Amino acid sequence: MKISVVVLTMGNRPEELARAVRSALDQEHVDVEVVLVGNGVDPVGAGAGAAPFDDERVRTLSLPKNVGIPAGRNRGVEASSGDVVLFLDDDGWYRSNRLGTYLRDRFSAEPDLGVVSFRVRDPEGGRGERRHVPRLRAGDPERSSPVTTFLGGACAIRRAAFDAGGGLPEDFFYAHEETDLAWQILDAGYRIVYDASAVMFHPAVLPTRHDMFYRYNARNRVWLARRNLPWLLALTYLTVWVGMTVLRERRPSALKPWFKGFAEGWRKPAGPRRPISWRTAWRMTRTGRPPII
Repeated sequence: MKISVVVLTMGNRPEELARAVRSALDQEHVDVEVVLVGNGVDPVGAGAGAAPFDDERVRTLSLPKNVGIPAGRNRGVEASSGDVVLFLDDDGWYRSNRLGTYLRDRFSAEPDLGVVSFRVRDPEGGRGERRHVPRLRAGDPERSSPVTTFLGGACAIRRAAFDAGGGLPEDFFYAHEETDLAWQILDAGYRIVYDASAVMFHPAVLPTRHDMFYRYNARNRVWLARRNLPWLLALTYLTVWVGMTVLRERRPSALKPWFKGFAEGWRKPAGPRRPISWRTAWRMTRTGRPPII
């Protein structure tokens, strides 16, 4: 079983990028390759002065412009040859050099395992962020469990499951693209797990640092529901999220772009509609996260 690690970069973190690539190449006793995708940049130039890019196991792909996270990762998967694909943020890294063998053995032993979502640890020793544990009861990041979504920059996906799910939705550009793919992977009959033994290190940062966070968060949530849920669940899901957002945010500076994005999600095409089955919705409910939250 071959492992492909897709690293997406915009060329603004050369030292961190070199560390990320090196941590993937240092995996022991496993057939591994790195696909380095430059999102609007030359990825080798982005890592100038850093050693790992001349390794024969590194493939590079330069995209002419920033096409967004899901499209960039899709291009990386297309250029890969692995049976299992890992997505790694360019400012993250793997501390253990046995992660690859652990994943290889787990995917080999569990043919219905579609995705492993990693535990993200703070390199400064902090407890980590609740949003990095992809379930409702996120208080204990050291507890592994079945889940219904995964972390896009800290995961391993069976290539067959990725293909069955149709890949990442490229029009999303940023936010919720993993959940869109996760729901389709579940509907194809695969399982998704959060595995606290599979660890990735990543600096603690807030998603709200991105200017487009609130707009894309809302727009893509509407698209997510329109694309993937039976209409009764879709309307319930969006009603719940409107209420949760108003209660959580309250600030006009956050709510104004959020509702602008929400309206945009209804106004613009969401892409092909592929509603999951009610059986899959019930599986998600039994897992602990019904598709209305």
